[in-house]
Amino acid sequence: MTSLDTTLCFCCSGLSYVHCCEPFHLGSKQAVSPEQLMRSRYSAYVMKNAKYVYLTYASEKQPENPIKEIKDFAESCRFIGLDVVSTNHDDTQGKVEFKAHYFYQNLYCELHEDSRFIKEDGKWRYLDGVIFPVTDIKVSRNDNCPCGSGKKYKKCHSE
Repeated sequence: MTSLDTTLCFCCSGLSYVHCCEPFHLGSKQAVSPEQLMRSRYSAYVMKNAKYVYLTYASEKQPENPIKEIKDFAESCRFIGLDVVSTNHDDTQGKVEFKAHYFYQNLYCELHEDSRFIKEDGKWRYLDGVIFPVTDIKVSRNDNCPCGSGKKYKKCHSE
């Protein structure tokens, strides 16, 4: 098993997990930008840390996003990558457009979202977002893996 000390962070920042998103997940550090929060939320989905995702919703959105539903979604997917398209913010609000790539059963999926973030009690929180329609791709065992590795799906991201 690979140590999380040397594992690259799941948010695709290029940093190790322990020096990137783990401090946010442990509560020892707060995100200083909407992009940092979005990346830490993505990594939390990868780690199946539904409580962190829930706690980083804006307080008005928490009741409609129960931990169990977040956990069920995270556990049903195999997340494989994140691309940040654009980001901007001022002192109280911000936006991050991103593409999260994942497998759900034998479907390759992409969540392409333009997310809105707000500052609540001095902390960045996810408010909501506009999701752009993207067609899911059915993947068979012998197809090339859509992640771009050049391997067959069965040897790359198949369960």
